[in-house]
Amino acid sequence: MKILVGIKRVIDYNVRVQINREGTGVIKDGVKMSINPFDEIAVEEALRIREAGSADEVIVVSIGPATAQQQLRTALAMGADRAVLVETDDEVQPLGVARVLKALATKEEAGLVLLGKQAIDGDNNQTPQMLAAIWGRPQATFASALTVDGDRATAVREVDAGLETIAVELPAVVSVDLRLNEPRFVKMPDIMKAKRKPLETVALADVGVELPPALESLGVEPPAPRAGGVKLESVEELISALKDRGLV
Repeated sequence: MKILVGIKRVIDYNVRVQINREGTGVIKDGVKMSINPFDEIAVEEALRIREAGSADEVIVVSIGPATAQQQLRTALAMGADRAVLVETDDEVQPLGVARVLKALATKEEAGLVLLGKQAIDGDNNQTPQMLAAIWGRPQATFASALTVDGDRATAVREVDAGLETIAVELPAVVSVDLRLNEPRFVKMPDIMKAKRKPLETVALADVGVELPPALESLGVEPPAPRAGGVKLESVEELISALKDRGLV
């Protein structure tokens, strides 16, 4: 079985994001970029499934500029077998990403598609569900535990009432949560080996999918600064302050 894992190139989670002067987006030039943390967990889980003998090959896919090869090489260093970069300098929004992934999953005859439940830049949480819908395959979202046995995958997900267990027939789409695993540390020998692993580059126009009209962003602005706290001397003052703000 082949496992297809989608990864996205995002600003590293340790970097403080800054808005550009025009207010049209965030500054990316000279900023450290990394694999979206949720996607990194998806890569780790795919590797564990392969190491358990339930899969034969792990393929990582990214859609973006040529610089996204760096994140694909990181996934290869983690242990993925090969990588595919669908190259484009234009922003591809969730529905477009889902259509590209569906085309690749069909071409590769993937038995399982693993994705992070969301990206930390847009927080959309849309691509896995859209992919399952247009591919016509089952989905298990927000997986915090995952097992693969033959032609069936079982996922445990957290819901308001506790834990929910979902069994889906493969091929299927599974989106992963942060609690699923802790990604392995990449060592220098693995980085060197990753340079010799196959990385295929395909132009977005050659994938053969029609991208939907993109949503237009009218502007980007930082959140309002938080006001400083107020120290109160008694419980009575606290209650009075809460009443003044309509909180009690």
